[in-house]
Amino acid sequence: MVQSPLQGGDLAERLGIKPLPGDLLCEALTHASYPNESSAEAIPNERLEFLGDAVLGMVVANELFRAYPEAAEGELTRMRAEIVRGSTLAKAARRLDLGGYLILGRGEESAGGRDRDRNLAGAFEALLGAVYRAHGLTVARALSLRLLKPEINQMQQGGPSLDPKSALQHLVQARWHKPPEYVTVDEQAEEEGRRFVVEVSVSGKVLGRGTGSSKRAAQNEAARKAQVVLSSDAVLGIAVGA
Repeated sequence: MVQSPLQGGDLAERLGIKPLPGDLLCEALTHASYPNESSAEAIPNERLEFLGDAVLGMVVANELFRAYPEAAEGELTRMRAEIVRGSTLAKAARRLDLGGYLILGRGEESAGGRDRDRNLAGAFEALLGAVYRAHGLTVARALSLRLLKPEINQMQQGGPSLDPKSALQHLVQARWHKPPEYVTVDEQAEEEGRRFVVEVSVSGKVLGRGTGSSKRAAQNEAARKAQVVLSSDAVLGIAVGA
């Protein structure tokens, strides 16, 4: 059997749970680079990552639904995305020193794979998937909430505000399941510098227009105006995908 750099019992103690079966723990910690370079039998953690992602999404959604009874769908979607995004999960994985447990191929190891956000977030989700398989939803739920407690608490205290483009994307995708589109409709050279005009739309319906000294500034202004429009009933009739 493939061995992790650190002992699984130590990891279970860190997690505060009963030990996981050795083969399941090994699978949760095995990066896809290892089977590709090793003759040892090893299963990469991608399937457990898929399962853990679903468990985590449900647990966080339920917690936010309970904690924010007045929040609209778009706001709940934004908060969930903030908590379960890769960089957040990687931060939680670092608190566990999870990188030290990863089973990596030589190339990934030498490239600094133990501290890559993508690897850490994937292993975090895979570990939750393994806990769910071994100990059930109640244990997986309690573990998820405990490991992400700092992020959940921060969200409940107001949390970090998203930039206008990110906030708009969460709102639009929650309602129409597709991202907003930004188009630069004008670009002017003025004495004080360049000036950009950008429109943001969904399925051809313009939701906002912004101007700025850079495309990013103009996009953010357009996104802010679009959020005002989305707060009304003016665009409820948009037939996306028609």
